[in-house]
Amino acid sequence: MSSLQPGDKAPDFNAPTDGGESLKLSSLKGKNVILYFYPKDDTPGCTKEACGYRDTMDQLADANTVVVGVSKDSVKRHDNFKAKYDLNFQLVSDEDGTICEAYGVWVEKMNYGRTYMGIERATFLIDAKGKISQIWRKVRVKGHVEAVAEAAGALA
Repeated sequence: MSSLQPGDKAPDFNAPTDGGESLKLSSLKGKNVILYFYPKDDTPGCTKEACGYRDTMDQLADANTVVVGVSKDSVKRHDNFKAKYDLNFQLVSDEDGTICEAYGVWVEKMNYGRTYMGIERATFLIDAKGKISQIWRKVRVKGHVEAVAEAAGALA
């Protein structure tokens, strides 16, 4: 498990995204980045979180901030999810889990007494220089997007 802390350089990656594109995190230098990890496309909590970011994009753009969502879903699933909810930011496909490992969000989880490995819902606010400004782990969706947007606005 990664022990990233605020002030650390955000681990770079180059990965496929929706729309058949790819994204290199370091190409976003000069902008603040909300890098959020979520378990699965088109599930209730993940949809609510994604739609929350979609609905705050104007406010985030004013704060020189972009949003990037990461899960282990395929590019095709991301394309479908993005189209269904009219999402206006990139979704990274981390099918092999290397990005999740680098950020320490691939963790042991428990549900109804069953233990399994999965993505811990987490958000990393990265400043325009590529340093981690703030980290939210074990995120509860309600009120989370607003808290992250407020923190991003403080960086602007």
